[in-house]
Amino acid sequence: MRASDFWDDQGHAQSVSTRYSRLRSKLEDYDRLAGQVDDFETLLEMAVEETGGEGVPGELVEELERLIHDIEYNVERLEEQRLFTGEFDAGDAIVSIHPGAGGTESQDWAEMLLRMYLRWAQRRGFQTELNEASEGDEAGLKSATFTVHGENAYGLLSAERGVHRLVRISPFDAAKRRHTSFASVDVTPLVSEDVELEIDEKDLRVETYRSQGAGGQHVNKTDSAVRITHVPSKTVVQCQNERSQIQNRETCMRMLRGKLLLLEQERREREMAKEKGEQKEIAWGSQIRSYVLAPYTLVKDHRTNYEKGNVDAVLDGAVDEFIRAYIWQRSVGKLGARAGA
Repeated sequence: MRASDFWDDQGHAQSVSTRYSRLRSKLEDYDRLAGQVDDFETLLEMAVEETGGEGVPGELVEELERLIHDIEYNVERLEEQRLFTGEFDAGDAIVSIHPGAGGTESQDWAEMLLRMYLRWAQRRGFQTELNEASEGDEAGLKSATFTVHGENAYGLLSAERGVHRLVRISPFDAAKRRHTSFASVDVTPLVSEDVELEIDEKDLRVETYRSQGAGGQHVNKTDSAVRITHVPSKTVVQCQNERSQIQNRETCMRMLRGKLLLLEQERREREMAKEKGEQKEIAWGSQIRSYVLAPYTLVKDHRTNYEKGNVDAVLDGAVDEFIRAYIWQRSVGKLGARAGA
């Protein structure tokens, strides 16, 4: 990076700079943890020497408890990083949310999920970019796609791929009946141009259209939205947040590359499992989690059986524990059977 010609190749320089920042961040995390452990040991020795372990002042106890909490949190973050061994785990992610059948109910649920993940990303210190958001007929969203930039963004968010189920008293039902809504979350890696993948232009159907976003926190009006369909795989990507049609097309192609690479990776895994005689299911579309707001409150992941009663906190972005439970059990091969309810 100190070379005089480092920035001559902007693309390569940006890639190296990103890698440098992430490696530096890992070292800073380790140094911070080591410092906290040293502080804890020093404070504990002081407490024992001054009091003999009895009658430790409340202020000192509070400080020790605070250090323990910080140490546990940072250990979990470092342990989390160790679990990411996939080809694209360390990189950025593209997340698409689509409501299921159910009209306004499901479209509103899709918008709730979008808010949850944007809040989660903000908590993690990740940067987000909304690529596309199509507003629903009455409320919510018909679709939304956003990019998350940050260390292990894809590795973390890949745990969220699947169908999410919401049970609540409908705010759109005058009779205040309980409704069940579904929305799917699709996650693909944002791959660099360095990754080899041949895409035949003849296999692409490119459409441009004028779009009206939801405004506010979503996207504003544009005249250059692009939708690309990869005909052989029936893969569809779209982007509308840039004013330039060229920029939207470039973003679409990056999204398409990630989806096609993921499809190829899944195909290879199925073939390897078949050769080994394994019954390995790669069912990203299966229902993975239920969020129940009535008649009781509970969020439960059907893959790990991890559950949490504070639904409001989860919907406000507190999903790290669910993600961590999944990637940990996946890494040790102890994922439970999927539940259908």
